[in-house]
Amino acid sequence: MSDQQAKYNRLKALHEGDQAFVIPNPWDAGSARLLTSLGFEALATTSAGYAFSKGKRDSFAGLSRSEILENAAEIIGATHLPVSADLEDGFGAAPETCAETVRMACGVGLVGGSIEDATGDPDAPIYDLAHAVERVRAAAEATRELPFLLTARAENYLWGRADLDDTIRRLQAFSEAGADVLYAPGLPDIDAIRAVCRAVDKPVNVVMGLKGRSYSVAELSEAGVRRISVGGSFARAALGALMRAAQEVKSAGTFTYAVDAIPGTVITQLMSQDKSADRT
Repeated sequence: MSDQQAKYNRLKALHEGDQAFVIPNPWDAGSARLLTSLGFEALATTSAGYAFSKGKRDSFAGLSRSEILENAAEIIGATHLPVSADLEDGFGAAPETCAETVRMACGVGLVGGSIEDATGDPDAPIYDLAHAVERVRAAAEATRELPFLLTARAENYLWGRADLDDTIRRLQAFSEAGADVLYAPGLPDIDAIRAVCRAVDKPVNVVMGLKGRSYSVAELSEAGVRRISVGGSFARAALGALMRAAQEVKSAGTFTYAVDAIPGTVITQLMSQDKSADRT
């Protein structure tokens, strides 16, 4: 069995448990190493976190498929854990493009990834259902011979369309089209989360760390959730710590932030011990 197949099997098995598992979202190799050291069982990339690290907004126009996959490959190279990816809208409207993106993602070592139904067009932010389903079906067909777990995302709530019935219809249709995991980011409360979990026949991912009320792993497990991600919120938390430290230095001229910083010895142990090949 190949290493990639073994990672896929591990990721798939995590979704089949009785309780939810947390799949945190590193944005680079260093954050992947840190999260791996803490005992998580799988990782997922974040387009938002990656964008922030490059000084960009998280937007369809700002991120290319090649750089997203390069970032994913760096994360894969920094961990022994299975890695799933935020593949945004599949990097194109056509179903064939979504299928190509999935094949390319598997080619860099990813064992899972998500395709969303958002268009990036503020005037028509969500693909019509029939087209959205064709995109998921094409991606799912591309995974049939691949060790790749496909997540289908219904983006209504992130684009001001607070329609739970339509969101559920979309997730049900995505499941029928072949998606392995279902995901509707931004659901408003635990009742909506519970309703989604009851209405579908595939494992459900929920994201924590967005605005609004936060729920514990135990509460989400009880509601039927099987996977919990954090999106770009870990990256924002890291940037928040940086901003607070910098503001302290700039406004107060003090350096007490260093008390909460990870010791250099710990960071050194977490990072790669490989030496540069061009040093003599």
